Amino acid sequence: MRVLVVDDDRLVAMSLKTILEADAQIHVTGIGVNGEEAIQLYRADPPDVLLMDIRMTGMTGLDAAEYILKEDKAAKILFLTTFSDDEYIVRALHLGAKGYLLKQDFEGIVPALWAVCRGQSVFGGAIVDKIPVLLQDKGEVDYGQYDISAREEEIIELVAEGLSNREIAEQLYLSEGTVRNYISTILEKLSLRDRTQLAVFYYKNR
Repeated sequence: MRVLVVDDDRLVAMSLKTILEADAQIHVTGIGVNGEEAIQLYRADPPDVLLMDIRMTGMTGLDAAEYILKEDKAAKILFLTTFSDDEYIVRALHLGAKGYLLKQDFEGIVPALWAVCRGQSVFGGAIVDKIPVLLQDKGEVDYGQYDISAREEEIIELVAEGLSNREIAEQLYLSEGTVRNYISTILEKLSLRDRTQLAVFYYKNR
């Protein structure tokens, strides 16, 4: 796995490089210290996962992520920060970030990177507890206006609960391929990018 590390504290960035490369299967492709460098380094050599801080001098990690995801919708970005500000969490979710971890959860960084690399979304325990509350909306969505079927509604709810395609398939007695097709269709109908944005949509509109 190839990882790009961006943190405005170069000592922290170097320490992360050392920690990550203790895993022989991880290679740190570069180190940046602000959002501008994150964009430049990503463009020059796109990594499997971008591990990035949020508060940085100049362009923030959130602003950099927005630029990168506009250019590469498949970009996998994992935020690693000391701040669990509600505003940051909500924006990271809306942007389509694959994860949000606090630096004090350093033991979970490597497993989180591997999970994100495999296409999963990862949020630290303190963050997960906040998400449903932060994304609540008093209005209830009319799925009919999106031509979403009852079966598709079930799948949306299970995705929002964090179930994998295999787990959804087992619960609904479907094949994994059928679940994948359902999710692709749902994303297209709702004009969403990925499962993370689908979960955000669900919690905002339930």
